[in-house]
Amino acid sequence: MEQELFDALSELEMRDETERLRSVADHLRANILSPDSAKFISMLAVSQKAKNIVEVGSGVGYSTLWLAYAASLTGGKVITCEIDPAKAAEAQATVEKAGLASYVELLIGDARETLRHRDEPVDFLFIDADFGQYETYFDVVYKRMGVGSTVMADDVVASENELADYTTYVQNHPSLESVTLPLNNGLEFTVKTAE
Repeated sequence: MEQELFDALSELEMRDETERLRSVADHLRANILSPDSAKFISMLAVSQKAKNIVEVGSGVGYSTLWLAYAASLTGGKVITCEIDPAKAAEAQATVEKAGLASYVELLIGDARETLRHRDEPVDFLFIDADFGQYETYFDVVYKRMGVGSTVMADDVVASENELADYTTYVQNHPSLESVTLPLNNGLEFTVKTAE
């Protein structure tokens, strides 16, 4: 891992911890993905040699950095979506600071719309955004996923009630296999197994 990336990740981790200790409101915090979960999704993307990675909900760019790191190793690209223009600007600055801007395309706006107009295949999808829309985010990208494509969705344990419809949906979908991983806030690990 390059020093610029390590420094950018460390800076966001320290900021998040400081804001948590100061009880900064969730909507004002960096509110990053847990470092273990972020590293796990990055390692998974690398192990699957994912080239076309989509992220819904970049926030300030912490998980985007980990996915961009994976893309740098696989020769891929991350298309990340963020609805909040201020967070999107911070994510872009973070990616540039880490030296990974050439691996990231940042789309500002509602992912349900910005992704609907894309046509490239998707090998890996990471969802960490508006809980009420997880199924919709998934559906917008699903038609571009091939057998073996992976979906990771965050917060499925910590926000079990809010995400119950999503987990039920993917766990009962006839073309998917899915399991809940109790890592930090919980990740739903889903693989497309049939067309």
